[in-house]
Amino acid sequence: MRCLSALLGVTLFTTIALSAPPAYRVLAQDKGHVAIVNAEGKVEWEFPCKHNAHDIHLLPSGNLLLHTGATEISEVTPEKKVVWSYTAKPKEGYKGRVEVHAFQRLADGNTMVAESGNARIVEVDREGKIVKEVALKVEKPSPHRDTRLVRKLESGNYLVCQEGDGVVREYDGTGKIVWSYALDLNGRPQSGGHGPEGHGTAVFSAVRLPNGNTLIGGGNNNRVLEVNKDGKIIWSLEQKELPGITLAWVTTVQALPNGNVILGNCHAGPENPQLLEVTRDKKLVWTFKNHQVFGNSLASAQVLDVEVRR
Repeated sequence: MRCLSALLGVTLFTTIALSAPPAYRVLAQDKGHVAIVNAEGKVEWEFPCKHNAHDIHLLPSGNLLLHTGATEISEVTPEKKVVWSYTAKPKEGYKGRVEVHAFQRLADGNTMVAESGNARIVEVDREGKIVKEVALKVEKPSPHRDTRLVRKLESGNYLVCQEGDGVVREYDGTGKIVWSYALDLNGRPQSGGHGPEGHGTAVFSAVRLPNGNTLIGGGNNNRVLEVNKDGKIIWSLEQKELPGITLAWVTTVQALPNGNVILGNCHAGPENPQLLEVTRDKKLVWTFKNHQVFGNSLASAQVLDVEVRR
């Protein structure tokens, strides 16, 4: 009798190849450092960072744009040399605390920074000079919760996640709100805490998709949403839809060209993955769980070596 592998060798090999998980590298911050971890879970690069970062970028140049303090953004080379930095300070007439939760290197070389407390977005040049300022509408002012992730769109508008208000707002360059989406409690009572038991509308991230819809990482809303321009939910991933996995504070979202979504799952405990990839029919493709390098407060991550829709 011919062995099964001889009879099904090609088919068996193909099946294994198709079912193998992606070999992603991950850039993230937690446990007092920023690190790049390879597909085998080993640290390739690291840089000290005692601040719990909420944004992170690997730039096309190979440099990294990092959140190195509550108000400080730094550009760091692979050799760990700081080549640019910006520190946010209270604006004129404001004497309260300032925090930075989002930043982005723009095509013109300037850097966009969202300043909570100051309730504004600024664009800063290479000399650290503010060249543009956009005021934000904040219904529940807080230097810790005015904003989470913010992205400047190709249109020149800004997509702003306003955690304290529980709203994603799109602002034009003059500060006018041109679109918004308010999260709801999804039929559950509001509850405190950062773990899976915590529930609210503290939105963390949003990405504008090529079809005009918006993909939202719901923060302590414990889910991912895709909504259209009219605010209708087109797709969602709920807290316990994936077998054996519970979503807690959903942070960064990356939309892949094949339609898959990579999401951050912060404060979910050691039994749950810190990052995961799902298909649009809610099949689990890949998970990342490395509590030796990162802990339960992994809020900012960028999965490398993939083309994403930003």
